[in-house]
Amino acid sequence: MSVIIASPAGGIALKTSRRRLLAGIFLCLAGLGIGIWTLASGDYPLTFYEILDVVRGGGDETARMVVMEWRLPRFLAALVAGAMLGLAGALFQSVFRNPLASPDVMGFDAGAHFGAVVAMLVFGGGFFLVAGGALSGGAVAALAVYLFVARGLSGFRLIVVGIGIGQLFFAASQWLLLQAGEEAAVAVASWGLGSLNDMDKSRLAYLGISAVLLVPPGLLLARSLRQLELGDAIARGTGLDPGRTRLSAILVGLALSALVTALVGPIGFIALVAPQIARRLTADGDVALVHAALAGSILLGASDLLAQKIPSGMPLPVGVVTLVLGGLWFFWLLLRSGRVGTS
Repeated sequence: MSVIIASPAGGIALKTSRRRLLAGIFLCLAGLGIGIWTLASGDYPLTFYEILDVVRGGGDETARMVVMEWRLPRFLAALVAGAMLGLAGALFQSVFRNPLASPDVMGFDAGAHFGAVVAMLVFGGGFFLVAGGALSGGAVAALAVYLFVARGLSGFRLIVVGIGIGQLFFAASQWLLLQAGEEAAVAVASWGLGSLNDMDKSRLAYLGISAVLLVPPGLLLARSLRQLELGDAIARGTGLDPGRTRLSAILVGLALSALVTALVGPIGFIALVAPQIARRLTADGDVALVHAALAGSILLGASDLLAQKIPSGMPLPVGVVTLVLGGLWFFWLLLRSGRVGTS
């Protein structure tokens, strides 16, 4: 059953299925719950009413510092970065028609990681240099994958080539770290685990600007990608240029994942898992870009909350948690596919 959501002025109307609407509401409520838990828990616990008081501009000085300076920027960064990764994964999986197609599995994140490492160790870092290095490295990795697979842009070959290219870039990054000084190598290696521990308002601002510039163009591709999934012949019949649409989606997806890598570090499996969760929640095989972005936000927010709760001698990077969760996801898929095959 379809539901039509109209603006009060009657100028904008959005048609969606009831299942998609309920899935979106569920994801938003889940994100709100994780946010409240994140802001309330920690070495300095706060109640919901204390958090609400701080958000309204009240509260004591300690509570304001804990919420506004420490916990809220970190949680917002998790939401924004997760949304960018979830959207990037959905774009790649739709373009390549492959549920395993994501920037981390296909080697694009490894290329972005290498470019960022070069910018840090050779040129001294800085947001614009690191972002430029990440974008350049991701683009080189994507070009290498494209040249190796030639016209076969889907299927098993694409994933295997992407994994191979990613391992080459990872090895090159490790070689650079071995050549660097001890202090620089430790700093870059810590960043390379993917962490929100040192998130501040300036990096959050850069992350927010990146999302504002890239997320809307990505979401606007939903209709074109929906036509593209019907086949190139049908897409051309509706006036769509399949090549230009694919290139646009790949460029936006690359930029989304590369900028997250530059600002937060490599975060694995969010881009892979979030679109699959979105498709299961919406119960259709259609493009679900908004739901993938919401699922990515929740996954990264929950992973960072878990990283803060796991007892350890030092702050645990969220990238470690996402790798573990991604491994469990793969294990569940293997078990599920085994049961399906047996039945």
